[in-house]
Amino acid sequence: MREIEIFLTLAEELHFSRTAERLGISPARVSQSIKKQERRIGAPLFDRTTRVVCLSPLGEQLYQALKSGHRQIMQGIATAQATVDGTAGTLTLGTLGPLSTQIKNVLDLFLARHPNARLQHREIQPASPLDLLRSGEVDVAHLWLPIREPDLTIEPTSYASDVVLMVSADHPYSGRDSICLEDLGDCIVVEGRSIPTCMEEIFNPWHTPSGRPVRRGHKVTTWQETLSAVASGQATAGVTAEAATFYPWPSLAFVPIRDAPPCEWTFAWRTASETPLIRAFARAAAGTRRGLRTGAPAGRARWPP
Repeated sequence: MREIEIFLTLAEELHFSRTAERLGISPARVSQSIKKQERRIGAPLFDRTTRVVCLSPLGEQLYQALKSGHRQIMQGIATAQATVDGTAGTLTLGTLGPLSTQIKNVLDLFLARHPNARLQHREIQPASPLDLLRSGEVDVAHLWLPIREPDLTIEPTSYASDVVLMVSADHPYSGRDSICLEDLGDCIVVEGRSIPTCMEEIFNPWHTPSGRPVRRGHKVTTWQETLSAVASGQATAGVTAEAATFYPWPSLAFVPIRDAPPCEWTFAWRTASETPLIRAFARAAAGTRRGLRTGAPAGRARWPP
């Protein structure tokens, strides 16, 4: 297997030093292996000069014959390993619509590390963010903090979003450059169906900083209902800054709330239902977070985009 691997790698790299570096061996070891294979077969596999290395016609024939078989063997070994360590199978991930694009680096790393795993996506509704997690319909949910549920484990992600107020295009605030939290006392905001108070407070506070109540109005169960209620002027809604990019409806406006705290994001799962696949996903999330922190600080979505 090692000799086949050396041959296939040299056939791709066409360079002895690069092949040796890729395989973690010496160039002399590469040369010795190729000469041994050529003696066994009885003809040159590569045409080489001091400047150029290329496959001979026989080498090209052997390369085409071996590469698919080698790939199948390695995939078979990887599948067996994944079965043993529990990282094969389907992980159902719950996200809020297009916000899954914000965690693409996590998803890419998870799938690269675990090629025998499959991701299945389910949409979470902001008005009832924990329902699919509670029912077991999703294994992991991408949600915003704070989450104060003792039976859930959380794995913070590496970005935060600014909070903006989504209003109708003809709302009095639609033409403003920004507003403050105190201005919410003059608004009617949407009301969720089964959202924990602490999670609702991030987007739609119950009181302004001076203590004025923020009135609840249109009750919604889905994100689409929220968009429709706001666009028709029946209510307003605090949302993440990304919504301005994802939902540029002419009937909507997005106004920055200059003193609103940022919305920080997390992955959450039921502690009692944790599996090796969930732990593997958590490691991928932690891996991308560590990677970002070694350079620039964690990203924050800002408005305007």
